[in-house]
Amino acid sequence: MKISGQNKLAGEIVAIKMGEVSCQVTMKSGENRIVSVITRDSAEDMGLKVGDEVVALIKSSEVMIMK
Repeated sequence: MKISGQNKLAGEIVAIKMGEVSCQVTMKSGENRIVSVITRDSAEDMGLKVGDEVVALIKSSEVMIMK
């Protein structure tokens, strides 16, 4: 699969919290944790589960920098 986004972080799912409509997915990438909220339908379609190896694709227009 080709995609134009270049801000990618590989990691492993460490927690999933399913809601009625949305799903909070927490992944660990190195020393960092990344939390994403996606639709429940998407999570179910992908068959996401704790321990899965995944990639977070981050939109450059939505990244904040802190110093």
